[in-house]
Amino acid sequence: MTDERMKKMEQIQLRINGEGYDFLVEKKWNLPYVLREKLDLTGAKCGCSTGDCGACKVIIDGEAVNSCVIPAWKAQGKEIITIEGLSEGTRLHPIQQAFIDAGAVQCGYCTPGMVMSAKALLDKNPDPTEEDVRRSISNNLCRCTGYVKIVDAILLAAKRMKVEKGEE
Repeated sequence: MTDERMKKMEQIQLRINGEGYDFLVEKKWNLPYVLREKLDLTGAKCGCSTGDCGACKVIIDGEAVNSCVIPAWKAQGKEIITIEGLSEGTRLHPIQQAFIDAGAVQCGYCTPGMVMSAKALLDKNPDPTEEDVRRSISNNLCRCTGYVKIVDAILLAAKRMKVEKGEE
């Protein structure tokens, strides 16, 4: 690495899926670049790099965000959750399982972003209406499903999660 390139780099610490990581990053690197290229967490996709499609969605400090517009250094000190952080070993998170069971997975490109939007919603509102669900995924683009099965999956997950907690 050249001295010139080293001058453009900064040491940062990120907390991702409950684990701490130290990185030497270039200022121009966005969060998905670090997730995908440095940690091999490939669930968040770079679909547009402008924050329009939602394929790169992660949860940062409880909020679903399009990570492609976040420089990696700006994520320092925040709690980051990716789709890889939801399952427990081979046991899928109830939201992930509901997407499969409701047939909400077609090409799969948007699915991680949709799941992360659903997770952020259900963490705040465990009993959402259809309108709440549609609002929560409003900046996630899907070209395959027409959103009907995605909404069904999120409502199914909400119901199952309530049953798991003994609330229904």
